[in-house]
Amino acid sequence: MIDDSTRVPLGENKDYINASYIRITNAGEEYFYIATQGPLPGTTDDFWQMILENNCNVIVMITREIEDRIVKCHHYWPISMKKPLELKNCYIVLENYQILQYFIIRIFQVVRKSTGTSHIVKQLQFTNWPDHGTPAPVDGFIKYVRYVRRSHLTGPMVVHCSAGVGRTGVFLCVDVVFCAIEKNFSFNIRNIVAQMREQRHGMVQTKEQYCFCYKIILEVLQKLATFK
Repeated sequence: MIDDSTRVPLGENKDYINASYIRITNAGEEYFYIATQGPLPGTTDDFWQMILENNCNVIVMITREIEDRIVKCHHYWPISMKKPLELKNCYIVLENYQILQYFIIRIFQVVRKSTGTSHIVKQLQFTNWPDHGTPAPVDGFIKYVRYVRRSHLTGPMVVHCSAGVGRTGVFLCVDVVFCAIEKNFSFNIRNIVAQMREQRHGMVQTKEQYCFCYKIILEVLQKLATFK
């Protein structure tokens, strides 16, 4: 269920995509994201159109394509560096990739067919979230969130899992809190989650995911305390 006031419109006709603009305010600062469903075979064109129209340079993917033998997300990028993925309005070229312990970094060049102009997009796929539950140990997810924040340059950060509410909500919450901790701002996790849910239903889906937000932030704060 998408809230019409926050949905991301596509093109001049304001076509539909299962994606929401999420703005979270904390300590007077605003954080801007697009939370979206993982692309399906029939929505891959729309997904890339949204990336271009919003000038996004980072895609945060918090799922594997298949988990527990269930397809969670369509493989919406080129399989090989040699063969670009051709879509309706653009080509996606895989320029480079790096497989790390907890996540994969892929660099894409998105070339518009109409103008030939290209846009560089970095996709960061977290691969260490178990089929059931939440990541343990939490260190990998902490490194991932920090790396994503450093990679963000333009447009809203595009964040998706499978449905674009559970793990996506966890990422948004943790990212806002990490920024607050870095700047020595106060924060309220309950308030951050409430703000997200007003803009997209079901953000941070389960009790376990909600507790995980606290667990990961507690870990960061405890580490900081040991350095003081």
